Amino acid sequence: MKVLVKLGGSLLDDAGMCASLARQIAALPAGVEAVVVHGGGKQMTRHLAEHGVQSRFVDGLRVTTSEVVDAVLKVFAGSVNKTLTSALLAAGAPAVGISGIDGGLAVARQLNPALGAVGRVVHANGRVLDTLIEGGFLPVVACVAGGECGEVFNVNADQMAVACAWAWKAQKLFFLTDIAGVKGSEGELLRRLTPSEAANLIATGVATGGMQAKLESACDALARGIREVRIAPGAEPDVLARLLSARQETAPGTALVPEEVAA
Repeated sequence: MKVLVKLGGSLLDDAGMCASLARQIAALPAGVEAVVVHGGGKQMTRHLAEHGVQSRFVDGLRVTTSEVVDAVLKVFAGSVNKTLTSALLAAGAPAVGISGIDGGLAVARQLNPALGAVGRVVHANGRVLDTLIEGGFLPVVACVAGGECGEVFNVNADQMAVACAWAWKAQKLFFLTDIAGVKGSEGELLRRLTPSEAANLIATGVATGGMQAKLESACDALARGIREVRIAPGAEPDVLARLLSARQETAPGTALVPEEVAA
């Protein structure tokens, strides 16, 4: 079974939480192949503020100027990636930290000129991940992509996770975040959500910013044929074991399901 785990930057900003998740990933049962994709938005915002750069967002995506690109490499592909890789190694997982640039794993084009160097992945090479896994390693992917002409692009981590999951032919995609899951208009936790219901949450302003981007990515994953997509709280005890359990009705977070499944 191929499982892609996307870790939100807020979880990784807490050393204890990072270590806990690393132990859970290292303890995944035999027969489960894993790839980890991570963000680092909180760390990025802090780094930019320390250097006098104000962060701006449009629809949950960070406007990426030339000075932000430099920070993207230093924070996402640098400190966050290597801190997580080190935690996984300490937990016993043979982690290798890479970015989408390495091996042409993720090739992107500019998403919108107004966003600067924010990219959308147009090609992903799953062989990079398969080669590492076949060699006995655990790929840990930072959300940075290369361009067709040598550019460096900041890619939303959720979108990077979907691109990698699709190219690698993952069966399961787990978005681990710092909230309980997707919430409705009354603040209630939604246990199951279809693409049309997700679109309605966005259209009515219930899901905005980062959650909007996450829902759009989750629906894209379903459209690409990934069978199981969940948005779940990474701070829950044994969250990965529970997500992999056969008793899906008790799994934490929100399951994204195709329209025909919900019908």
